[in-house]
Amino acid sequence: MLKLYNTLTREKEEFVPVEAGVAKVYTCGPTVYWHQHVGNFRYFIFSDILKRVLMFNGFDVKHIINVTDVGHLTSDADEGEDKMEKAAKKEGKTASEVSHFYFDEFRNSFLKLKLIEPMKWTWATEHIPEQLETIKTLEEKGYVYVTSDGVYFDSSKFEDYGKLSRKRIDDLEEGKRVDMGEKKNRTDFALWKFSKPEDKRQQEWDSPWGVGFPGWHIECSAMAAKYLGETFDIHTGGEDHIPVHHENEIAQSNCCFDKRAVNYWVHSAFLTVKGGKMSKSLGKIETIGDLESKGIDPLAYRYLCLTAKYRKPLAWNEEAMDGAVNSYRKLKNACLALEDDKKVNEEAVDKFKERVSDDLDMPGGLAVVWDLVRGEEKGKVGALKKMDEVLGLDLLEKNEVEVPKKIEELRDKMDEARKNKNYESSDNLRSEIEKEGFKVKSIPGIPVSGLSPF
Repeated sequence: MLKLYNTLTREKEEFVPVEAGVAKVYTCGPTVYWHQHVGNFRYFIFSDILKRVLMFNGFDVKHIINVTDVGHLTSDADEGEDKMEKAAKKEGKTASEVSHFYFDEFRNSFLKLKLIEPMKWTWATEHIPEQLETIKTLEEKGYVYVTSDGVYFDSSKFEDYGKLSRKRIDDLEEGKRVDMGEKKNRTDFALWKFSKPEDKRQQEWDSPWGVGFPGWHIECSAMAAKYLGETFDIHTGGEDHIPVHHENEIAQSNCCFDKRAVNYWVHSAFLTVKGGKMSKSLGKIETIGDLESKGIDPLAYRYLCLTAKYRKPLAWNEEAMDGAVNSYRKLKNACLALEDDKKVNEEAVDKFKERVSDDLDMPGGLAVVWDLVRGEEKGKVGALKKMDEVLGLDLLEKNEVEVPKKIEELRDKMDEARKNKNYESSDNLRSEIEKEGFKVKSIPGIPVSGLSPF
């Protein structure tokens, strides 16, 4: 039985899909105005694990990820400049050139992390008609009002507003920290923003209310409904999406369709740097490309993310990453050293499935893997093949292993000690190398010993 923690109810619930045997999942994707950092990818790794666990439990997963290429302002509260327009001006490019450049970079890292692509990447700019239609429906039902700067959703007319974040409209101090302008309520949000005559935009469209562009939230409701239906199973996001983006999404979707649009809201916690969220605004970012430039396999970062439960913050620092690199290398080397007896240890597979099906308990799943590798049971390789369908770590994939500089230095010291007939030191250095997951092979006629993973 698969259980997931539902942010909406604050409970772990058995997963029961709308359609038997099918899991329909929407993942909030990137805003493609800049590089996606490792903190962003923690969320995408979590979403990928969710997808893989659903598949492991026999579900046919229908999955889409949106690409925000318009409408996301520098403030989530409908204030500031459009991030895409701002990036285009800064780089001297078109908004389309910027969005496709950063999406291609994102997708390249996405694939290096062994993330399974969705059935469709849904771009906001390609679904303007669907967004306009959703706004029209909301207007017809009386949830919309128009101001001088845009079309707004009246949050006071949705009695469940604030349920996801546990905030009540009545508890909010209206206008204390936010300039409300012509908004009726502090929690009202833009469905459509009018273009300012003084600011010529690259991206704008005609609408029944005036020339402009969609608000950030409406794209998700419109595209999810188009591809997954008016009610679908799971909506994923980072915990920063809860108080604004997803709260607003629930309001507009439920009111548009007169029913609950999403059954399970599942959110991941932040990757933290010195206790705070990794973010571009704070200058605390590192990309997958940055890791590769240091000789770090992206799958070592994936391994790091699997060592923590997705709803708990994960600290980002050099020590944690080094530990993950070493642990991942040792695990993979141990797996590659196994002989395939063509059997499957079903008991281990069942234990693994039980752990990962309990709200995606990946640390528990990894513990089962390590116990299997270290144990005396048969059917290890067959079981690992099945487990790696969820882990996505390529544990049995033979590829060229880059020998870390540290190991090469130990090898050179060992060879020097052996050359000087200091055999005790040589043996100690060999043992140190082997503890790191590498074996030493002396090659006749060659003074430098060879290195290979166990």
